[in-house]
Amino acid sequence: MEGVIVNFRGSRRVKSTNQMIVEVNSVDNKEKASKMVGKKVVWKTPAGKSLTGKIASFHGNSGALRVIFETGMPGQSIGKKVDIE
Repeated sequence: MEGVIVNFRGSRRVKSTNQMIVEVNSVDNKEKASKMVGKKVVWKTPAGKSLTGKIASFHGNSGALRVIFETGMPGQSIGKKVDIE
């Protein structure tokens, strides 16, 4: 399954650099999103490395997912595709 990184998770003043919001085309409500909790997410860097994370919960009512990565994510990852296993 494939998703797109939308943004960092954060408030008005503080951004969590290791938590990202991911949207998947086939997931459009929070019931479908809650079934994906615990799955592994992989993002390939332009240099060829892969950063892995885990789906922690849904984000909002429209089916977005909150993913916690093991390290901080770079800003260039926003808008890029991730693989969900």
